[in-house]
Amino acid sequence: MNKKTYRRVLTIAGSDPSGGAGLQADLKTFAACGCYGASAVVAVVDENTVGVTGIHPIPVDFVTGQIRSVLDDIGADAIKIGMLHSSKLIHAVRDTIARYPIKNIVLDPVMVATSGDPLLEPDAVATLRDALMPHVRIITPNIPEAELLLGEKIESQESLPDTTRKLSELCGGVSVLLKAGHLRATELTDVFYNAESGRHIILRSRRCDTANTHGTGCTLSSAFAAFLAHGNDLDRAARLAKDYITAAIEAGAEYTIGHGNGPVHHFHAFWQ
Repeated sequence: MNKKTYRRVLTIAGSDPSGGAGLQADLKTFAACGCYGASAVVAVVDENTVGVTGIHPIPVDFVTGQIRSVLDDIGADAIKIGMLHSSKLIHAVRDTIARYPIKNIVLDPVMVATSGDPLLEPDAVATLRDALMPHVRIITPNIPEAELLLGEKIESQESLPDTTRKLSELCGGVSVLLKAGHLRATELTDVFYNAESGRHIILRSRRCDTANTHGTGCTLSSAFAAFLAHGNDLDRAARLAKDYITAAIEAGAEYTIGHGNGPVHHFHAFWQ
């Protein structure tokens, strides 16, 4: 009897015990988007909706062992990479995934938590940009992360298409989904630069007045990876991921959880 197969996505990320960000958000998103999720834990993060108290790194060899265990057995149709806190870890992750023929790799360059707490060692920013980004298919920075990568301020919505192209060139020709939530325009307008076609897509949505934005970056990049795992092309996967995170933010705004920045509603399409 021929059995069904899952669409499989691996997240390589840190944990969030409060469940709104990190690999917990990734796994929820994969499931909500119809994929089987697996994870390699890079760090145990002591955090909640208010802030980050501490980061306990997992030994690098143990991280790469987790990646190999998943890919050698289950495999993956896509990989999402989140917080990689050190240069040593970045190099090790790059070298490990390079052994596998997986094209759909989405990197969320997590550098600062929603609360403002740093999640990346200062010297690792250049390593992330120069050593890993040229080897992935898409990066999904927000405005502060893009500014750190470029070394310059991003002042206006109108500059974002040029910014995505500059980021792509700086990072080895990678496609770029630039999240514009930190700009205070009435309409929320993200920009996707498809480096494989040379075209931009403008992704507009209503701005939702909510403090529940914990894990939005993790969730968007995970949705992008999930929709690529289903076989969508880059442009369609970007649009579907944008639709998913917009609906998750709007549904999550109706809830109160924690005392700081609450999470989005990953399962908005299923809960009544």
